[in-house]
Amino acid sequence: MLKVGVIGVGSISEFHIKPYLKHPEVELVALCDLNEERLHQKAGQYGVSAVYNDYRNLLENDEIEAVSICTWNNTHAEIAIAALEAGKHVLVEKPLSMTVEEAIAVETAAKQSGKIAQIGFVRRFGDNAKVLKKFIGSGDLGEIYYAKASILRRLGNPGGWFSDKKLSGGGPLIDLGVHVIDLCWYLMGKPKAVTVTGNVYSRLGNRSHIENLDYYKAADFDPSRNNVEDLTNALIRFENGATLYVDVSFTLHAKQDKISVKLYGDKGGAEVEPQLEIISEKHNTILNMAPQIDHRTLHISNAFEAEIFHFIDCCQGNSTLLAPVSDGVEIMKILSAVYESAEKGTEVTLAND
Repeated sequence: MLKVGVIGVGSISEFHIKPYLKHPEVELVALCDLNEERLHQKAGQYGVSAVYNDYRNLLENDEIEAVSICTWNNTHAEIAIAALEAGKHVLVEKPLSMTVEEAIAVETAAKQSGKIAQIGFVRRFGDNAKVLKKFIGSGDLGEIYYAKASILRRLGNPGGWFSDKKLSGGGPLIDLGVHVIDLCWYLMGKPKAVTVTGNVYSRLGNRSHIENLDYYKAADFDPSRNNVEDLTNALIRFENGATLYVDVSFTLHAKQDKISVKLYGDKGGAEVEPQLEIISEKHNTILNMAPQIDHRTLHISNAFEAEIFHFIDCCQGNSTLLAPVSDGVEIMKILSAVYESAEKGTEVTLAND
């Protein structure tokens, strides 16, 4: 029986807690959060007796073998390193860190500890992505040379810690873009990024004045608190010549919200979102194929359950890590380069290591 603790019990923690409770070979033994009221509410709701306000105290509990880290972005690396040094397996939510240096430090701690260190790239575990990965692995798309990804919210700045750069590290790029950049990079075969051109815009603010249209707000939403970008776009070039274009927004004068993830190869193409389709040609005819699966778009609860169950399998030595912390380092290099490029107003070349 794997004994697990969850550090940080905000909204994302629900997607960790429920799969842990569902798994027959796991016991959720501890929760930790700075917010005393929320901590005790969650502990009572899920029947967890051990509660902590300080993650260091939780890590001193020798009974705990693995932890999920669901805290603010600025604490991900610090807690992950401490957990690994304490001999715990670690599943850390994306992004891995706030800086490349922090990400590398987590990777180093993971290597030294010999423990499992998984990064929360949940979209890799969606049914649509898993099915497409098999097609790509069989060569059906050929060499993927171009990908495009968008998550555009017309009104969707969650506020709270999400809009405080000291806690989040940035806005839609580090919150939303990290997901689709990783998904494309993963499906493209994880090529080495060599150059990045990025732009960020802070023109609209959080638009908290808008009436008659509801949207998600963080528990600590404060309309006066916002210093992250509204919109980011970037062009990423890889060493094999492939390119990825991405644009993401918290708020934009757009007709409606949009999510789109597309990949183009020399033998076929695919759309992962808004729903899985595979494009090919046969007998001189173009075919648009709609795979008959339960979830052609991301089913978030199912994907998180698959992610958590995979982490458990890896902790038990029954599976090979699908989202290692080393991948989190590479994505952090790309995210940091986008922000650097935008600040400098020029293309950035990534270090060749």
